[in-house]
Amino acid sequence: ALCRQSQTLASLGVVSATCVSKVELRVSCKHLLDRDTLNKSDPCVVLLTQSQGQWMEVDRSEVMKSNLNPVFSKVFTVDYYFEEVQKLRFEVYDSHGHASLGTHDDDFLGGMECTVGQIVAQKRVNKPLFLKYGKYAGKSTITVSVAEEISGNNGYVELAFRAKKLDDKDLFSKSDPFLEIYRINDDRSEQLVYRTEVCRSCLQGLTKGAGDSAAGPTRCQCIVWDYDSRGKHDFIGEFYTTFEEMQKATGGNKVQWDCMNPKYKMKKRNYKNSGAVILLDMKLHRVYSFLDYIMGGCQIHFTVAIDFTASNGDPRNSCSLHYINPYQPNEYLKALVAVGEICQDYDSDKKFSALGFGARIPPKYEVSHDFAINFNPDDDECEGIQGVVESYQNCLPKIQLYGPTNVSPIISKVARVAAAEERTKEASQYYILLILTDGVVTDMADTREAIVRASYLPMSIIIVGVGNADFTDMQILDGDDGTLRSPKGEPVLRDIVQFVPFREFKNASPTALAKCVLAEVPKQVVEYYSYKALPPRCPKADSPDSTLNSPQ
Repeated sequence: ALCRQSQTLASLGVVSATCVSKVELRVSCKHLLDRDTLNKSDPCVVLLTQSQGQWMEVDRSEVMKSNLNPVFSKVFTVDYYFEEVQKLRFEVYDSHGHASLGTHDDDFLGGMECTVGQIVAQKRVNKPLFLKYGKYAGKSTITVSVAEEISGNNGYVELAFRAKKLDDKDLFSKSDPFLEIYRINDDRSEQLVYRTEVCRSCLQGLTKGAGDSAAGPTRCQCIVWDYDSRGKHDFIGEFYTTFEEMQKATGGNKVQWDCMNPKYKMKKRNYKNSGAVILLDMKLHRVYSFLDYIMGGCQIHFTVAIDFTASNGDPRNSCSLHYINPYQPNEYLKALVAVGEICQDYDSDKKFSALGFGARIPPKYEVSHDFAINFNPDDDECEGIQGVVESYQNCLPKIQLYGPTNVSPIISKVARVAAAEERTKEASQYYILLILTDGVVTDMADTREAIVRASYLPMSIIIVGVGNADFTDMQILDGDDGTLRSPKGEPVLRDIVQFVPFREFKNASPTALAKCVLAEVPKQVVEYYSYKALPPRCPKADSPDSTLNSPQ
């Protein structure tokens, strides 16, 4: 019997704004509460997603018998949109064998909330489990890791295994073996990659399994078990290998490992092995996707540029686009928060550059088109999106709205930072510049030139038109109706600009704007790194799991 395993390595290239990706998530828990009197808890994980403020169950894992530290083989598949904040909730229950969970017959062991963006950006999120009312569930923790992005054109690897002469662990029949493959991470932690089906009464093979997706391990541990219906599987043996060694099983070549039981090896003088596992064939196809770059450590750096020209109106006047209403954020704040909340999941330090243009600034009150709104010329970054909001509100009384509406200086400023990143020849930083303006730019020729130059760099530009001005002339920058060219006729290398008038989303939810302007970013990221022929970086050894200790 053969076990043919299909493992996704990466998906191909361009992600359409209208096409959803799917992400595979794997779950494990540690130190779960023991709710059973005679045995240990039988945990099961339920995955819920939030829709219109309501939590809805979408899937659940298998039940792990008598296990307080379960590693679930169930792969949760969720839709993934870069341009949305997608909230997830994982709930762990002690199952009593009934079809439904969440009733009085099942004990709640704890829950955890996070976003899909946090998981894919950090690769692995480890958080404590909480009971109701924000109470810690003892020392219980849950780890959610992203296995892979999957789509219709994914790369994949297929592994065909066979076993022979495995030790017989059963008294009246042959063993029922199955194989588990664990990836060994750089920090020496292990992640379950694949668990085969059980081969009943079989010492010469492993069962044929359905294709499963996971990242190809560099180094892995393979364990052969004899299945037990009560969950107390008997250990047959193990072996260690590398992904490189597996790749030798091509062109008719086979790779064989001794299945070793360390205890038998120590106790038995003539012990050789507990059987053998043979890799008959391996087929590998490798390509890269947006999530490959994100999980390879690529950070999305977010910069916002705000229009402080006089046409916005006096901020002290309630008719001004910059008026600060304590009960209702203005359009600048709505656009800033909608886009910033998405990008913050992909920036590890959560610091964002915040710039202004078109105002007279202290101390000399000269016109500036690229000043830091925190008035720190040496460090224009703010702590989190809330820090940007506070800096914006604090700077309004200190500046004089003026003009004109020149945006090319800020595009060039961010481009210089992106150019320095380009010289590293690594896929480590990609830049998103959000420009919020109330009118058509004055320096159109210079702006077109700056955009053409920027199209060769790791950056994208989003322009949101605030207010009721006629933005017809701004559509030329978007390039959707034709290729944007510099004044000298040079075309952009990539379409990196997205322009939308905010008024089209005035009556929509805040997330609608973010969906519109950010949907093309994954495509733009992949296009740039594909053009530069830059693969994802090899992830550095993971720091201690990203643990957020506040109740959800």
